[in-house]
Amino acid sequence: MVAKKNTSIDLLSQSQNNIIKDFAIHEGDNGSPEVQAALFTKRILQLSEHLKVNKRDNHSRRGLLQILGKRRRILQFLEKKDKERYSVLIGKLGLKK
Repeated sequence: MVAKKNTSIDLLSQSQNNIIKDFAIHEGDNGSPEVQAALFTKRILQLSEHLKVNKRDNHSRRGLLQILGKRRRILQFLEKKDKERYSVLIGKLGLKK
């Protein structure tokens, strides 16, 4: 049982590291708006799939709404700061706007 749990954690950290590598601006970057928005988008997709199966899970629904708000604020910040980076990020993430 423990081995399965460690394996899922390893897969989660590997996919998270891949996202950080794909969206990082420079080496060691894990806090830029691009990386944060990409990690939030991954989590949003996971929670959306979870809620399709578990329709009454209101605690996860609330967490999803909080993450959506965080991503929205990060994207608004990036749009105000640098329109070019914003448009590139929206294209890479496959979001509308």
